[in-house]
Amino acid sequence: MAEIVQGTVVSLIAGYYDVQTPAGVVRTRARGVFRKNREKPQVGDSVQVKLDEQGLAYLVKILPRKNRIGRPAVANVDHVLLVISAVEPDFSTALLDRFLVFFAWQGVEVAIYLSKSDLLEKEKLAEIESQLAYYQKIGYRVYLDRESLAAELPKQIGESEIWTLAGQSGAGKSTLLNFIKEDAGQATGAISTSLNRGKHTTRTVTLFKLGEGFLADTPGFSAIDLTPIKLNELCTYFKEFKALSTGCKFRGCQHLHEPKCAVKDQMALGEIATFRYDDYLAMRTEIEEGRMPEYLK
Repeated sequence: MAEIVQGTVVSLIAGYYDVQTPAGVVRTRARGVFRKNREKPQVGDSVQVKLDEQGLAYLVKILPRKNRIGRPAVANVDHVLLVISAVEPDFSTALLDRFLVFFAWQGVEVAIYLSKSDLLEKEKLAEIESQLAYYQKIGYRVYLDRESLAAELPKQIGESEIWTLAGQSGAGKSTLLNFIKEDAGQATGAISTSLNRGKHTTRTVTLFKLGEGFLADTPGFSAIDLTPIKLNELCTYFKEFKALSTGCKFRGCQHLHEPKCAVKDQMALGEIATFRYDDYLAMRTEIEEGRMPEYLK
């Protein structure tokens, strides 16, 4: 008799969907109804799988998503582990803030990890760490070494939560993943059916079991387009601006030239980093012009 089980899509392989279920990973095919309805299952989707009497598995239903981000996409992301490099490519608060604003817009929390810190001289590294201390002050979790991150991350991931790596190309996401999850280099987990058609070499999203949930490896967040963000909402995606905005004289204050602006007052006192405010202004210009800066494309 056919059985219906629920699980999470952990990888897409040449038209097949690997689904983590309570009984293990099951390789499935999607029913034609998805094509008819122009739906496509994504890694991270909560789905229902039908197991028939012959031991074959079919993906029959996609449960409602809370989000879908990236290209290729990850669904139902709870948290992002943002890998930002100290060097090669060089550390940039402007790039860091782009990622933070983008994921805040998506409603996803972010933790920050500084990679390649061992390649910098102490004086330059101290400067970067000082900047990252500001992000800790405004509420972001920051990791400066992979050993402490690897020890703490499995404890941070809650039951069935999906965390995903993000960061610019060359920041060391794959190196970090292989350190945290030693078997991450494997193409797939243990498969409960005999439908494996060989290795799939295309770069795709994969979920790896970690802690009580999953960590996703994805190439899909290398370029961040902020132009779809509404200009008057941009300031709400800066944690410290949002927290202070209730002290502004005018509701909906954009923290530009308005009188009695709590954000501008705190910046004058040195409580808000000038580089953060400069990044805010640059993003406003980008959204107003409706195009990404050329160097980011």
